[in-house]
Amino acid sequence: MSACEENTETTVPSVLITSCHTAFKEEELIKQILSTNTLPEPSKREERVVWYPWTINNKYYTADVRLCVVPSTFQMTSEIAQSMQAFIAYFDSTVKDGLEKLCPWISVVEDLSPEVLILVCDRVCEDGVTRHEAQQWCLAHAFELVELNPQDLPDEDDDFPESTGIKRIVQALNANVWSSVEMKDEHNQGFGLMSSLVASRHNNPRNCQDPPSSSLPIEGALDSEEEAKSTESGGNTDTQAETVVDPMTDLDIQELANLTAGDADVENFERLFTKLKQMKDKASSLPHEQRKVHAEKVAKAFWMAIGGDEDEVDGLSSGEES
Repeated sequence: MSACEENTETTVPSVLITSCHTAFKEEELIKQILSTNTLPEPSKREERVVWYPWTINNKYYTADVRLCVVPSTFQMTSEIAQSMQAFIAYFDSTVKDGLEKLCPWISVVEDLSPEVLILVCDRVCEDGVTRHEAQQWCLAHAFELVELNPQDLPDEDDDFPESTGIKRIVQALNANVWSSVEMKDEHNQGFGLMSSLVASRHNNPRNCQDPPSSSLPIEGALDSEEEAKSTESGGNTDTQAETVVDPMTDLDIQELANLTAGDADVENFERLFTKLKQMKDKASSLPHEQRKVHAEKVAKAFWMAIGGDEDEVDGLSSGEES
């Protein structure tokens, strides 16, 4: 066993949290993630870098992770780089140059390729960083934009309301496949290959061979790139809802269908999760209304790609009522 493999197996995965807003401390975000007014005792502290323990415990798995406060790139170490599997950055949206302060982190993120990338602010600001500017930045760097206190809340009448704020951050972290994951017995049958997938990631750690990232399928995972294409094409949603017109999306959906129908092996599962993650990331910053239209298109096209009957999904479009 190589030294790299040994270190990966013994390292607790971490969520790197940084703030580029002098008035907002990283610990405040950690308290919100942990739903507590008092921070737990740090598991480790090195000058300005602090690690806080967190056990993710949901109905599918448990995983020990560390929420790691790193104020700037100057505090980055090999230990942090090796353990980082998620990156959350808070920025000041009230000033025009709020996003520019994130520039030093871009090369770090690109080099390490953590599975979860989240850009956080209190809310977008027309006098500072606008929603459009924040969304364009996220699309350029594969981040998801999360407003802690968004001005526009999801439609309460929506059958599948979009998560916002700290709830969305926690949801994204729960959806990641952590290297420390332990599947619960009652879900071993439904996610039987997850442990094998994680073992595969242990044996081929990101730091040694840089394999593709992966995530658990989550609500809205198919809210992907086709919706973005519908915005560019001018908003003819009534006609576009019937078919997926973008060639790249056609390829993505066909690949997703092939992976779904393929052999139940670790490699196939990793490719499936990677594809779901890619499709989700491409639409993560789109407005809620566009996501809904896009999700309908992709769901319909995917159903057709796996041999479903078109009559069964004829009513699946934003412009039609059941």
